[in-house]
Amino acid sequence: MPAERSTKKEKKKHMKGVLLVNLGSPDSPNPPDVKTYLGEFLMDERVIDLPKLLRTLLVKGIILNTRPKKSAKAYKKIWWEEGSPLIVLSERLQAKVQDKVSVPVELAMRYGKPSIKTGLQALADRGVTKTLIVPLYPQFAMATTETILVLAEELRQQYFPQMSFTALPPFYKHPDYIRVLSNSIQEYLQDKEWEHLLFSYHGVPKRHIRKSDITKSHCKMDGKCCQTDSPAHEFCYSHQCYETTKQVAEYLGLKEGTYSTSFQSRLGLDPWLQPYTDKTIEAFAKKGTKKMAVVTPAFVSDCLETLEEIGMEAAEDFEDNGGEHLEVIPCINDREEWINVMSRWVDEWALSPVKA
Repeated sequence: MPAERSTKKEKKKHMKGVLLVNLGSPDSPNPPDVKTYLGEFLMDERVIDLPKLLRTLLVKGIILNTRPKKSAKAYKKIWWEEGSPLIVLSERLQAKVQDKVSVPVELAMRYGKPSIKTGLQALADRGVTKTLIVPLYPQFAMATTETILVLAEELRQQYFPQMSFTALPPFYKHPDYIRVLSNSIQEYLQDKEWEHLLFSYHGVPKRHIRKSDITKSHCKMDGKCCQTDSPAHEFCYSHQCYETTKQVAEYLGLKEGTYSTSFQSRLGLDPWLQPYTDKTIEAFAKKGTKKMAVVTPAFVSDCLETLEEIGMEAAEDFEDNGGEHLEVIPCINDREEWINVMSRWVDEWALSPVKA
């Protein structure tokens, strides 16, 4: 009986809850698990936005027959004893935020485990009826924030009709985030020599930018539209990336010419956002830059793209082309300052009046 009363009290107390959502990872760095993960990821219509038949032919007919072995080798290079770095770091974030807030906080991945459905079920089991969904991406993109919110709503309608959702907006220029990111850069580089700081963001196809243009006319991809005020910026990944760079540069007082923005991780032959990170790093090395630093503000947690693609491949390319050393600045991960910011955002939402 006491346990039964406790459960009822907990359900009443925890009417609000939070679901942190990151990208995801294979269950292991072995090719079969990597293939399963890539299949789920690349078959998402907001990742590869081709008609389903063409997407299926491309992904299942070509990519999944060649890429898993190569990706598995890359994952093995960065895999931790505890598991996938992205999963482990996300779990640390979730646990530390949970310790600081008064509402339930669960963790989910858009692809792989734990799934969004699993995370929502865990909240439902604790009596949550109003959920704050937190996509762990500073900038909005079709293939990140949008796909999380679309899937969550589909799951809500099918399995959790008693729930309502609120989404944390992209925080790419929120003063708290800019401060945390800037401080992490400053602290890491304070005793190191560097000539140029590169802000490397995950790339997306240019057509994604145009598809996300709510004005249907602003995004011309001409290098100027990102700097011109428009309602389109609310969903423009390109603008939001450049704005993050601008805000951090202003916060740190970086001199013009000592920093720049680029985009990494392109896939296929379609034009993606440029300049490309690999080409940029190679060019700096060939022009005589000896010490360079790279920060990856599209990610809050270190992962394959930061640890292997930048930390290993890009660092090697830099040195092969004449550079001496490439400093790779860690993501904000579970920095205490970031934990405090996320906890405050959660508390502010949790303490706001509940709407009927």
